[in-house]
Amino acid sequence: MDEVRWPRQLMSLLFLLALLAGPPLVLLTLIGPPMKGWPSTAQVRAWVQQPLTEQTLTAALTIAAWLVWLMLTYTVAVRILIRLRETSAWLRRLPLPTPLQATASGMAGAAAFGVTTNALPTAPPHPVSSGPVTLQDKASPDDHGEAAHDDGIGVSGGWLPRDVAEQVAAAAALVWLRRRRDYQPGPASRNDADLAPLPPTVTAVQAALADNPTPPTPTDGITTGVEALPAGGVGLTGPGALSVGRGLLVTALLAGQRHPKTSLITTKAALASLLGPAAETLGRRLPLTIIDNLDEAAQLVHAAHQGAYPHANTQRQDAPSGTASHRRIVLLDEHDGDEPQMKRLVEASVATAAVVVALGQWPAGPTWHADSAGNLHHPRHTHATGPRLCVLDQMAATDLLAIIALPDPSPAAPRASLPDGGSTDLRLPRQVTRREPRLQPSKPRQRLHLRVLGDPQLFVDGEPFAVRRSAALQILVYLATHPTGANTAQLTDAIWPGLPRRSLTGRLYTALSDVRGSVRAACGLHVIDHVDDRYRLNPAHVDVDLWHLNAAIHHATTTHINTHTAWQAVLDAYPADLAATRTWPWLGPIREAIRRRIIDICVSLATAEPDSHHTFQLLQAGIRIDPYNADLHKHASRALTTLGDHEAATELQDHYRQTLTRAGLDDTITHHLSPTIQQ
Repeated sequence: MDEVRWPRQLMSLLFLLALLAGPPLVLLTLIGPPMKGWPSTAQVRAWVQQPLTEQTLTAALTIAAWLVWLMLTYTVAVRILIRLRETSAWLRRLPLPTPLQATASGMAGAAAFGVTTNALPTAPPHPVSSGPVTLQDKASPDDHGEAAHDDGIGVSGGWLPRDVAEQVAAAAALVWLRRRRDYQPGPASRNDADLAPLPPTVTAVQAALADNPTPPTPTDGITTGVEALPAGGVGLTGPGALSVGRGLLVTALLAGQRHPKTSLITTKAALASLLGPAAETLGRRLPLTIIDNLDEAAQLVHAAHQGAYPHANTQRQDAPSGTASHRRIVLLDEHDGDEPQMKRLVEASVATAAVVVALGQWPAGPTWHADSAGNLHHPRHTHATGPRLCVLDQMAATDLLAIIALPDPSPAAPRASLPDGGSTDLRLPRQVTRREPRLQPSKPRQRLHLRVLGDPQLFVDGEPFAVRRSAALQILVYLATHPTGANTAQLTDAIWPGLPRRSLTGRLYTALSDVRGSVRAACGLHVIDHVDDRYRLNPAHVDVDLWHLNAAIHHATTTHINTHTAWQAVLDAYPADLAATRTWPWLGPIREAIRRRIIDICVSLATAEPDSHHTFQLLQAGIRIDPYNADLHKHASRALTTLGDHEAATELQDHYRQTLTRAGLDDTITHHLSPTIQQ
């Protein structure tokens, strides 16, 4: 890069010299000096009587040319003085190593004996992907909305490396699995307070990954970014210091979710600097250790090295015997501790390979500069750009920490609402029939069928119809779950979360125009109506399997004849979850609300069923629909015990444990198993 840069700098210097020296030489050679002495009285009197002569005009133009040259020279001189002043100030601020720093450097060198000197690699250029969303190599701190790239995900309020974003999506999926596990189905009135959508930053990450999927790669964890930081601790200054600190906080906690050997220690002051007012309430629910001073940090670092986990909030006491690979990250405020405490912490961190990061100047070691995009700069390598770490503002960090934090023990909130403001009970449109809603295929004139239960697919005359744009397919499924329609704002907020609406109207219209035009060209029917700024599926031309499911539920709840057959029709009309093959963020609350209605039916029928064999069959159907629900397994285990099949009850218990373990829900298995299962 330097070999390419110096010729340009040389040419710029030559051009500047020519610009400064050329005009005076030309003027002096062709015209002479601007003034050849002061004008005489006769000359002044002659100029007043006839000001516009060839001589006076030539003199005026000459003076104007000299003034322009003087202004240019002044501007260049001012820029040179400013640059010299900045260089002088930087040299004055260049810190000399203190005795404590020298001690820390010596200890770090001894610990890394035989290893080459830490040098930050220059970040390689990354190709910009082509597609609906792209990300530049160096994202601007003012970028808004989500964007995905092989390198990372840009969201409103920050940037996440790709592997961190994927772990955010995995943690979000785990939130929904916990909600499924903890829900208690039955005939009693449902409590759907936990159906609230996930925070906006989380949904923006999910949407970016859904639009730009990459093949999963096996990994033992995620890169926290601390691997490039020096042993013995480092300070972070610059406009991105706090944003990088929040990124380290979130990244370390996500890594700890997957690998308990990654632990985070932080002080109250540092957590308050990072999270602001949310630090006190959110800090108690996070799997980290909050300390008061640096001596506590040094003790915990030593304790972790000897085999004890410093996870006060997670209450983990079962550390394995080998903890050599245990990664400890200590986040500090620049005002935490005095020099002796820093020295003890440096000794402990170097001895145990812990990483200490101070938000501000770090007297016990080097201080690096963090820019607003998350790039680190070593003070000795000013021209090299170091690793780029995750950067988050307070809002984005709080959103992401919400899916990591333990559940809030506060009272349940009122019943949640779906994105369109309606309740979680999905309404169905009036079917094109005169009698009871029919479950058989539609009339021949309704040649469009939209399947949304399972893999979404539009059919024309029974044949699959290719919806070319993923956004168009998403619009069809969204409108199927909102039969009363949705306006432009609701559609754009759901499909492109995190992006400003003003930039999405064109995308929405393009997707709508494409699907409406292609369907109309194929069969002459209108699939989507647009009335009063609301889009909705045309119920006269298209039927939806979800609407048939709702019709079956309505029929079963109102009929008084052969109710068992009616409820069985409901179960038959639910082949799979809503858009089971898709990961669109807005699906979560609606998908879970539909699933709960079905397992409620299973438990209600099982409760009223006098035959124990039929009871177990109904509960088994519910488990097939939701294999993570603890209450269903509890009832099924009791049914098997009542039938005297204790071996099957034990087998069910073991299978459920394995299911929870594979899903990452094995942290609280014992708590969620009933006494009957635990026996």
